[in-house]
This record gives sequence, C-alpha cells and structure tokens, in this order.
Amino acid sequence: MREGTTIAAISTAQAPGGIGVIRVSGPDARKIADRVFFAKSGKRAADMKGYTASFGKVCSRNGEKLDDAVLLLFAGPKSYTGEDVAEISCHGGLYVTQRVLREVLEAGAEPAGPGEFTRRAFFHGKIDLAQAESVMGIIGASGEQAFRAAEAVSDGRLSKRIGMVREKLMGLASHLSAWADFPEEEVPEIEEEELCSVLETSKKELCALLSGFDSGKIFREGLYTVIAGRPNAGKSTLMNLLAGCERSIVTQYAGTTRDVVEETVLLGGIPLRLADTAGIRETDDPVESIGVTVTKEKLKMAQLVLAVFDGSQPLEEEDFQLMELLHGVPSIAVVNKKDLENVIQLQKIAANFSHVVFLSAMTGSGLENLEQELKKLLRLETFDPSAGILCTERQRHDVQQALSAIEEAKTALDGGLTFDAITVCVEDALSALFSLTGEHVSEEIVDRVFENFCVGK
Repeated sequence: MREGTTIAAISTAQAPGGIGVIRVSGPDARKIADRVFFAKSGKRAADMKGYTASFGKVCSRNGEKLDDAVLLLFAGPKSYTGEDVAEISCHGGLYVTQRVLREVLEAGAEPAGPGEFTRRAFFHGKIDLAQAESVMGIIGASGEQAFRAAEAVSDGRLSKRIGMVREKLMGLASHLSAWADFPEEEVPEIEEEELCSVLETSKKELCALLSGFDSGKIFREGLYTVIAGRPNAGKSTLMNLLAGCERSIVTQYAGTTRDVVEETVLLGGIPLRLADTAGIRETDDPVESIGVTVTKEKLKMAQLVLAVFDGSQPLEEEDFQLMELLHGVPSIAVVNKKDLENVIQLQKIAANFSHVVFLSAMTGSGLENLEQELKKLLRLETFDPSAGILCTERQRHDVQQALSAIEEAKTALDGGLTFDAITVCVEDALSALFSLTGEHVSEEIVDRVFENFCVGK
C-alpha cells in the first residue's frame, strides 16, 4: 500500500446519473477538500467532525464555480478505509464529475488504483480478505440470493465459521506443541479420543463449506441453459415468457427459429443464460439444417436443458430423438400448452425425465412449478445464503487445502504415526485458513484479489 499518500477517484458509475461521488482518502483528505470545496456556512473541512455533512460549492483553482455540492467527512480510524475520508457529492454528469476529480488531483491527491479504498480498509484492519472479496460480489450480484450471500460474507459470517474451525485447531496445535516441546513441565498428553473429535468436527465444517460453494456459484454465475424441442413445441414462446419480452420470433410455421437466440434471465432467483435453439427435425432446408446441427452442439455444452414437448399432440420421432440426446444431461421436461387438451404420452415423458413440469408458455400458467422443479434439480431447496458461504475460487482452494491437511492428520493418527506428524498437518490446515482471511498471506495474493476491483471501490 502507498503509505502516507492521499488518493482520490470517482466512486459512482461512469455514466450520467443524479449524483456523482468523488472519494478522497488519506492523511491530507481534509486539506485537499478545503482547496476545492467551499461551504456556504464558511466552515472548513479541517474543523468538521466525523460523520457530518456541509453544503457548498466546488471551485477551480482560479475561483470558478464548477457545481453545487455536499461534502461528507468521515474521520479516521472510524471510516471505511481507516483514514480520514472526504466525499464530494455533486451532480452526476460525466463532465462535472471528471472535472471535480481533476481539481482534487491537482489539489494534491493521487489517482486511486483498482480497489485501493477497500485495500486500505483491509490493511488497516477494518475488514479481512474474505470480506474485501465480498465487495465485488455485492456489486456484481444479479439476483437476491447472490446479493444476500455476498452481504453475509461482508458482515463477517464466513469469517466467523472459519474462525470457529481455526480456534479448535489452534487449541489442538498448542496442546500438541506444548506436550512435545516442554516435557519437563509435565504437560498432559492429549487423549486420542479428543484428537479424533476435533479433527472430525473440523472436517465436517470444512466439507459443509465446500458443498455450499457450488450452490453459491450457481446463483453468482448462473447456468448455460438450452431450450430444445421439436418445431412448434413452444420453445420461442417459453423464451419470451422467461425473458419478459418478445426476444424470439413466434409464428405458427415450423422452422421459424434457425439461429440461436440468447438472453440472460432470472428464474426463481437463479440466473439462466438461455439459448433458444432451432427445432430438432429432419429438413431439406440447408439453412434450417445448419440450425439443427448447432442445436445438437449446444446440447453437448449445456449445464441445463429445458426440453419442451407439445402436450396437445402425441410424441413424434423428433421428441424421442431429443430424449436420446439428453441422456446424462441435467434436464427438465416442460410439457407445454397445458391450456389445451392433453394427449401426449405422459408415461414416456416420466420414464425419461425425473423432473416434469406442466406449463402454458402462452399464458404463463405453471411458471412457479418450473421454478420449484429447477431448485429440486439443482438441490437448492435448503440453500441458505445468509449462512456465510465461500464466494471465490481462492477461498475454495484454501478450504480444500485445509481439509486435505486434516485428512492427512487423520490418516497419520490411524496409521500410528507420532504426534509430531499430526502437529505438522494441523499447522498446515491452520496456515490455509489464515490465508483465507488474510492474516498470513503474501503480497502477490493480495494483489490478485484486488486486481479485479473497479477504480473507486
């Protein structure tokens, strides 16, 4: 971190808006604010208390008024970064925010790097590394569940879960080390039953964290989802229903969709990267034939398939062909047109799909059933985003390293190895958990965490 420097950046989006915020953090934040901001009351930033605001104007070096503004002051160490922070809120035009930032920089601040405000919060002990990573999770959340999961990590719930495992292992490591290093003190030898209990409890908690990672990843990143079926089964109508707009062309003519139409939607809070594909059938049309070939390729890539069947008609050869293609692929059978008389062979559908939904893509009836079936398929019914889950690959890697070390300790214990070998394994697990929260972590890893942040955070 650039110790002793005062940094500044625009913290709101680089787009026109009602308000733009220029954030200044560092030892000279008050001085720099006094060089560009002039309160209507005449009060200087140097004399303001923390968590107070002042209305006034921002001026250039030659006294030209740039904009009306509000100055918010947060006194260190009780601020986000742990330093004095001044935030100038002006109108959110692109020109005016850039112009105010230029004056702030010319008044003595240095341009902030990506994530540098949050980085300073980490280095000043305001947050740990896991909490720092949650900032981008909050910003990038595409749905409620992803937001709640990131917010829980920001509140420290993941760190608390890690801390509970760490406390158990630290107590174990301390006892083992004391017994080995100070035999003259008559430190009681640790009971094997107690050792097994701590290792097993820690293993269960780390396994629970790892199992929650994949569920959280679904809410963060979504699933590549293909809508497939024979022509006129209602694929494009379903696409439009989920997208909430006319995203795909719908006609009564078979073969209308010839290319892949893609859209990202939320279904039950789960982001689905939808692809509406050409209907699967044999055709002499060369263009449509290419579309069918692309559809089959997309099915191989899909993380989820919504297989659409026309419930108002008996199954045809193309339907059976689709069922064959979907063996081993996570799929939901969507029996469409439930508003019409149902004549489809449901036993054939049930024999090929574990998850079946009856729906009218035209009216939207049955959509809630599709949401419920999706959660069942993905095993998300009991997912609790507020529990504090792993939210990055770095965190998952550290927990996996800790789990592997604990499993090695259990193997060493079962194999009759000395407590010295077990102590090494426990210390390796602790090292990985300290790395996760940032207490013992290299500068390279810290750089890697913050390189994906935007400037201004």
